[in-house]
Amino acid sequence: MPRPKAFDEEQALDAAMRTFWANGYEATSTEDLCRATGLGRSSIYNTFTSKHELFKRALVRYTNLMTTSQLALLEDETRSAKDRLHDLFDAIIAGEEENRRDDRGLGCLTVNTTVELAARDREAAELVARDQQRRLDALTTVIGIGQRDGELTSGRDPAELARFLNAVIAGMRVAGQGGADIPTLRAIANTALDAL
Repeated sequence: MPRPKAFDEEQALDAAMRTFWANGYEATSTEDLCRATGLGRSSIYNTFTSKHELFKRALVRYTNLMTTSQLALLEDETRSAKDRLHDLFDAIIAGEEENRRDDRGLGCLTVNTTVELAARDREAAELVARDQQRRLDALTTVIGIGQRDGELTSGRDPAELARFLNAVIAGMRVAGQGGADIPTLRAIANTALDAL
């Protein structure tokens, strides 16, 4: 009869997620994962089978947490479209402020994964693309509502504007990693919203 696991798998997954988020996939060693999770190598490999499988599960966990909270803001029908977009950018900036290390942000695990792995890791690229599409669909819907209600005056296609905002958010995450301070990130967000 197999011994029951003596650790919380979800807690270990969260610790691994934060480690990959902070260091990237390649720069995270198995030893880093052992230290972060408090598990030995055999426990990590018996539970998650490989570093890559652990990374994929951590990436899915990250996207579920982040995208679910962002979609909740974008889909809040009690708020105007413009307010929903402001709330989204406020949440992005709050996340950047909360996850700073040495005056630099951690960025976004999906953006980091796109830059580091998407060109050579099909599975990671597919996970990121699926997540991105969920956000683009929600942004497109909100922008369309804002245009219909006269809150957003840009005559551009809502899907084009959604891709623009998504690129701005990714750029903000990279800028935060590069050391941009919170007032700078807020200025970028305000400029993007003004463009709508």
